Amino acid sequence: MSLLVVGLSHRSAPVSILERASLPADTQAKLLQDSLAAEPATEATVLATCNRIELYADVDKFHAGVAELSTLLAQHSGVGLDELTPYLYVHYEDRAVHHLFSVACGLDSMVVGEGQILGQIKDALALGQDLHTAGRLLNDLFQQALRVGKRAHSETGIDRAGQSLVTFGLEQLAQGADVDGWARGKRALVIGAGSMSSLAAATLARAGVAEIVIANRTLARAERLAEILTEPGATGVAARSAEMVAVGDELGRADIVVSCTGATGLVLTGDAVEAAAEGRDEPLHLLDLAMPRDIDAAAHRIPGVRLVDIESLADASADAPMAADVDQVRGLVADEVAAFGAAQRAAHITPTVVALRTMAADVVASEVARLEGRLPGLDDKQRAEITQTVRRVVDKLLHAPTVRVKQLASEPGGAGYADALRTLFDLDPETVASVSRADLNDADVKNRGRV
Repeated sequence: MSLLVVGLSHRSAPVSILERASLPADTQAKLLQDSLAAEPATEATVLATCNRIELYADVDKFHAGVAELSTLLAQHSGVGLDELTPYLYVHYEDRAVHHLFSVACGLDSMVVGEGQILGQIKDALALGQDLHTAGRLLNDLFQQALRVGKRAHSETGIDRAGQSLVTFGLEQLAQGADVDGWARGKRALVIGAGSMSSLAAATLARAGVAEIVIANRTLARAERLAEILTEPGATGVAARSAEMVAVGDELGRADIVVSCTGATGLVLTGDAVEAAAEGRDEPLHLLDLAMPRDIDAAAHRIPGVRLVDIESLADASADAPMAADVDQVRGLVADEVAAFGAAQRAAHITPTVVALRTMAADVVASEVARLEGRLPGLDDKQRAEITQTVRRVVDKLLHAPTVRVKQLASEPGGAGYADALRTLFDLDPETVASVSRADLNDADVKNRGRV
């Protein structure tokens, strides 16, 4: 396993850099295609969220891989390499596995324990599968990360360590008041209809807002979200859709605004916010969960406006208390990383063991054929008994060494046992490679659609 991750997140980079380095969906696809075209990478996928961009790859050369992936991130993000490099982090092999498993459990999130990252990891794997850039290693890694994340949420109290980014943002807007009591009866405007916006709309509905307006560039998606909120047995909130051109008018009627779109420019300018705030009796509360930002940062300085954005959330979350359950999750991650590493190392030697047994079977077949030529008088029963005896001898001779070498290979530093086995038995490298390719194809077929 030569897993490499190069990335930046809210822990390593200021929000201003994260905003500029955000990757739209089409750019993510081009990044992955270019990563595979680069010599060091044989498979790759990208995990891009509002507060992290991470490129995962299987590389055959560490230093060349770091240089190439860093350069590609800079090229596709539009941030110069010299400017981006100080904020990049690099994890390799077991440390890269540990990092992704920690991310999946919410340990590396802005709000510790939030569960939305699991959906984003699922999307990252799906992208790699759709583009055929994720092979056996990344399929295994991301599938296991999803399982580890689910274990953390079901077997520990990590959920108590923090809330979703939406809930945390609303708590910051409420400034210590109970969110349900603070939001009850207010009118809300949600800009965007993606996963984060949908979560925000549902959270506001449960908090008891009087009305929710969903505005989105694609009106049909806004209409669908409004329908879901008003379905029988749902939240009971009054919800309707609006076109983006109507956002200015809706802003003037709203008490709470949550914006999370994929726009590359501002959705709400400082002038628009100032116009909406003018003459109001109650403050205008704005929650900007987009990266890059949807709402002009100048809104912080407008009287009668309270703006909470990714930057202020990062500052607030730095002081959030860590639950004792975090230690339990860290232990779970450590165990899972060790198990994953052992399984990958054991799998690495399997093609060599299969090639060895294939060679042994060929030797048996050759010797039995030679014996038949020298003893043409053997009947079918005698021939079958001799063949079975030779096979048993070979199987018994190979059994202990192959079982033991698999055990040794699963231990740290065990990668060299496959090389030793190939050298000792003079195995054809192409035969071993063909077994590896067959395993890779089988794994790809097995993992397609499992996310």
